[in-house]
Amino acid sequence: MRTLYYAFAATGMIALAAGVAKAQTAEDAFGVWRHPENGSHVEMTKCGDGLCARIVKVVDDQKKDDKNPDASKRNRPIVGLVIMSGAKKVAPDRWKGSLYNRADGGTYTGTLTVKSKDAIDLQGCTAVVFCKTVTWNRVK
Repeated sequence: MRTLYYAFAATGMIALAAGVAKAQTAEDAFGVWRHPENGSHVEMTKCGDGLCARIVKVVDDQKKDDKNPDASKRNRPIVGLVIMSGAKKVAPDRWKGSLYNRADGGTYTGTLTVKSKDAIDLQGCTAVVFCKTVTWNRVK
């Protein structure tokens, strides 16, 4: 019986260690990610003590920021456009900042949550009850 107890205890310790090894951190967000709706690639980088995101590749037809409500910005190229700024770590696996949506020219409260080494959820909200979450995958 004692041997069986030790076997279960050892199995539990291995499972616990595996769970700890798989824990994601906010820093796992750094890298290049694919937007699931338009196929663009966005690079998440460290900026100061926070996170910034800029478009590094566009695969759809939108080449200029033509949806921007500020007419003086409508001719700027989409590639190089910063879409997340001022993001600060708010949890061990989460960033929160301003999120710009090139599809409608709106700026929203944005939250980036690391789900795994290869998946993040990006959520934009106009108010607490009006949010949209999209899962992005890492570009290999």
